[in-house]
Amino acid sequence: MSFRHFVGCALAATTILCCLPAAAETKPMELKLAHHVAPQHPMSVFLQTWADELRERSNGRIDVTIYPSQQMGPATGNHRMVTTGVADIVWLLHGLTPELFPLTGIAELPFMIDGAEAGARVMGDAELRHKYLDPEHKNMKVLWLFTSPAGNLNMAKEKVDSLEAVHGKRLRFPSRAIRDYITALQATPQATSPANMLEALQKGTIDGAFIDWGGAGLAFKLGPYVSYTTELHAYVSTMCICMNLDTYENMPDDLKALFDDSIENRQAGIGELWAASEAQGKAAMIEDGTKVVELSPQEMSRFKQAGAQSGAAYIESLAKRGLPAKDVYELMKSLSANTAQSAQ
Repeated sequence: MSFRHFVGCALAATTILCCLPAAAETKPMELKLAHHVAPQHPMSVFLQTWADELRERSNGRIDVTIYPSQQMGPATGNHRMVTTGVADIVWLLHGLTPELFPLTGIAELPFMIDGAEAGARVMGDAELRHKYLDPEHKNMKVLWLFTSPAGNLNMAKEKVDSLEAVHGKRLRFPSRAIRDYITALQATPQATSPANMLEALQKGTIDGAFIDWGGAGLAFKLGPYVSYTTELHAYVSTMCICMNLDTYENMPDDLKALFDDSIENRQAGIGELWAASEAQGKAAMIEDGTKVVELSPQEMSRFKQAGAQSGAAYIESLAKRGLPAKDVYELMKSLSANTAQSAQ
């Protein structure tokens, strides 16, 4: 090899090596986001809009691919998926793994929080999150904590207009707190995943299900299989959009700053989005033939008394485990009351 040829090869190799870091820097971060509902669901639309904005603002360096409708696996596995890195981001339902989120689950106690807008304000409180809730989300970066609208009792065939009418009925529960509430109502709690709820109602393996209007009418299309919905506004289900902690921490600093900015100031909007889904879901259920049942004040009081009974027992059980359940309960109750007062 001539000296001139050797020098030429060396320069070419140097040029390639110099270009490698730049190429690596421009390679997009490809993130997988998994959730359990159809692309048409309002929260699905919200997440897709957020992903599109991230891609645009980062000039394609953050590329979020969304896998809806349990395409990456059942919703019960979302916690495992995000903590192991199988998915980078998930929409997590705390009620599916209640043993991992006992303090977060206090928000799901009967009649603790009245609706999605209040839920977003309570769950987004900085003190509550920093001291109690975020530490429960181990190996995860919490992007947003929020709740469903208030849940009701949806019955396949039988009308529930009194406490006695619910006795002995097999009812699907969304969380441990509502499992205990069903027991306090002298009904039988049934563990049924969201994906299997419709089939269980069809086959008659459950008599009814606790779920909010939006979930019933929009997410799971229960209208044709629910004859009566008793409007209790009894509870909310807590949820989060959570990210694998290693994925978040390994982001380049400039992308991390852009990502952090993208999740700011959306908490209230998520609450409003879910509140809107309540009216939409109720309209869809009624159109499908579901009849709305309103309890008398006396009967509503009896349902609330059962909720107070089961809620107190839940708090006591957590306190016996050495958890600061009473402090969390009092803080959530205060936040919920302040939210209700400000809304008047």
